Amino acid sequence: MTAAFSERPFAKLLVADAEGRVRHLPRAALGSLFEPGDLVVANDAATLPASHRGIHEPSGGDIELRLAGWVSLHDPARFIALAFGAGDHRLRTEDRLPPPLISPGDRLVLGPLVAVVEHTLDHPRLVRIHFTGAPADVVRGLARHGRPIQYAHASEPLAIWDTWTRFAAAPIAFEPPSAGFALDWRTLAAWGGRGVRFATLSHAAGLSSTGDAELDRRLPLDEFYDIQECCASAVFEAKREGRRVVAIGTTVVRALEAAASADGAVRPGVAIARGRIESGARLRVVDALLTGVHQPGESHFELMKAFANDDRLARIDAAAEERGYRGHEFGDSVLIERGGEAM
Repeated sequence: MTAAFSERPFAKLLVADAEGRVRHLPRAALGSLFEPGDLVVANDAATLPASHRGIHEPSGGDIELRLAGWVSLHDPARFIALAFGAGDHRLRTEDRLPPPLISPGDRLVLGPLVAVVEHTLDHPRLVRIHFTGAPADVVRGLARHGRPIQYAHASEPLAIWDTWTRFAAAPIAFEPPSAGFALDWRTLAAWGGRGVRFATLSHAAGLSSTGDAELDRRLPLDEFYDIQECCASAVFEAKREGRRVVAIGTTVVRALEAAASADGAVRPGVAIARGRIESGARLRVVDALLTGVHQPGESHFELMKAFANDDRLARIDAAAEERGYRGHEFGDSVLIERGGEAM
């Protein structure tokens, strides 16, 4: 178990209510929050081993391919991917070398897998690829050769199960839906005992950083989600009863709001969440968000502007910095209620 994981029991929770008040709690206090009838929705997507190292066959140069998005959830061999050159996660993403010059038709030899570049996507490092071979062989190759996508703030190599939440289900995410790391079985049991409802959806969480300012402005990329009828019904019941819907992570906000009709009802099924949610966005479903500590300019931070204006976010940021809150996927948590000033 990594050091980052062993510190989770001591994680902190900043609670920012709609009136602008801030409280600091141990994250274990989550089980005592929310009211009977409130609905907590989490992303149950497990994380793929989405980082694959190998050789760019035409040049013989080193390459790392980070899978970043599905072309179709029904096709396990075709992906949107981000390419890096030599180096590994111990280098800051911003300092990674570019890949060899990539052209359509190039073969990338990635351990037991061979990926063929279909075309670049308006940037030399962002490509669409397909893996050759039978689908079952591709899936086995991804599992055996791949590693979790990892960044320099966690230097010790992660195992794939380090990136799964306790309620992880189908492996469709490319990076962990990390807000869910805050939940454990005691928290879920405490909510159940108090009448707080819990539901899950599946959202294919994508990359949080590319190391390139131009590409980062495109994040998040289009992401598939799957909302089951039971989750959609739970949202309907909570809204009908005037209860709150709490999203565990920005991916849940993206999925629920993408699936929401004008009256706030959530359509079940598989669809795609497109574009950013940011300042001025009208949220139809989600009343509060549990997320990590994010930096201005990140797509996650921009989404938080749908819950609070710049002044309130600045106060939250200052309070977190004063108490030494940790960022990144294994860091501390912020629970922010949607305020009237953000509507």
